[in-house]
Amino acid sequence: MEKKISRKALTKAFNNWYYGNLTCFSQEHMQTFGYMVSMLPIIQDLYRDDKDAQMRSMNTYRTFFNTEPQLGTVIVGITAGLEEARANGQEDVDDETINSLRAGLMGPIAGIGDSLVVGTLIPILLGIAMGMSTGGSPLGAIFYIIVWNLLAYFGMKMLFVKGYEMGGKAVDFLVGPQGEALRESITMLGGIVIGAVAASWVSVTTAFTMTASGADEPFLVLQDTLNGVYPGFLTAAFIMLCWWLMAKKKMSPLKVMLLLVVIAFVGVLIGFFDPGLNY
Repeated sequence: MEKKISRKALTKAFNNWYYGNLTCFSQEHMQTFGYMVSMLPIIQDLYRDDKDAQMRSMNTYRTFFNTEPQLGTVIVGITAGLEEARANGQEDVDDETINSLRAGLMGPIAGIGDSLVVGTLIPILLGIAMGMSTGGSPLGAIFYIIVWNLLAYFGMKMLFVKGYEMGGKAVDFLVGPQGEALRESITMLGGIVIGAVAASWVSVTTAFTMTASGADEPFLVLQDTLNGVYPGFLTAAFIMLCWWLMAKKKMSPLKVMLLLVVIAFVGVLIGFFDPGLNY
């Protein structure tokens, strides 16, 4: 009799991934344990009366795994379909096949997910939310919390189900020429969105001036000079600095933010920046 994963087991597996993809997260294991927690209901359902088979199958998912968690849901769905095929005696599906697929998809899915979710969707939602928060309104935060969670949950569930239904057929699309074209298109779109958000919400100006001895008016206002040559020069310079540090120097966002705090603090002390505080 052909084995089939029950709807209950699939739902539980998806929920385990959605809520626990970062379970016991560490630099050594990353999402490995979250993956195992997600696959547990599926393996228990397929091998109900065979504890040894359950243990052997779970060992497959002990290898390192890390990708973008939202789009990475499709990998969990694909391996659920492959696990079902293995339980039904399909000979070409073994530990090596499953782990090769997981390892091969981690990078492409991370590239697509980081561009589409982190670089495009989240900035768009935050841009809308910040606009709604003008004057201290809580509507922006409420909007973001509700819309993001709805999009994340139902989007991830759709990917999980599609991955399960497609099984190994999804690999050809994700790592082939179509997947490469999709990643490049999304990366370009993400760059456009980040540029638009930066131009709308980021503003860096200097208060640096030079005044001749005995004069009342400064003979040099640096910001006016910069505006005459390149309006928004400091803003563009700081955005490019952040991009260079994270993209080229692989510095984490937290370290970049701390560096910006230090730059701002020193800049205020020497009079380069004006915090606009009233004493």
